Amino acid sequence: MRDGLQALLASEPDFKVVGVTVEGESAVRAATTLHPDIVLMDLSMQHMSGTDAITRIKRTHPEIMIVVLTFHKEDKFIQAALRAGADAYVLKDDSREELFAALRSAVTGRRYLSPSILERVIVSYLDRSTETPSWQILTNREREVMKLIAEGCRTKDIAVQLTLSPRTVERHRTNLMKKLDLHNVSAVTAYAIANGIISQ
Repeated sequence: MRDGLQALLASEPDFKVVGVTVEGESAVRAATTLHPDIVLMDLSMQHMSGTDAITRIKRTHPEIMIVVLTFHKEDKFIQAALRAGADAYVLKDDSREELFAALRSAVTGRRYLSPSILERVIVSYLDRSTETPSWQILTNREREVMKLIAEGCRTKDIAVQLTLSPRTVERHRTNLMKKLDLHNVSAVTAYAIANGIISQ
């Protein structure tokens, strides 16, 4: 599987494989040593789960984008990966085009969910509608910031678009995530899609 992925990635001129690991602990170390733009992560690994590895990598290197490539379609795996900080989620039985779409979205800072699981994510968030506060409780500025975050804009880009300081944007981001009980940008994006704030 790893050899096949390396060959597949090498076939595209805009990708370069800088390292390969076989389990979670070494993936965390490699992220620090190699500092790649993207980590392509499985969820089922020896010694440390992919979810734990994602959490540790994101804690120390939030700028590294993580694309999950897995067989797991169950809600518990999808939600756990997104909460851990995964930036994209693709299934191993998806087409190569889906994988490359996820990688290219991630490298530009945009979140990506495989179309085959997108509906599950949306349904899951809609099912939580009675538990999760409506985005109507946000201020107008927080709504603007949320929409731009979900569209893949980074803090500095949002600051320019809304004529705010990066610190003010971060404050709005913290506030809106706290109000909606969302714990990372992937969750914000999924929430925005589920509530029709943006489209996939």
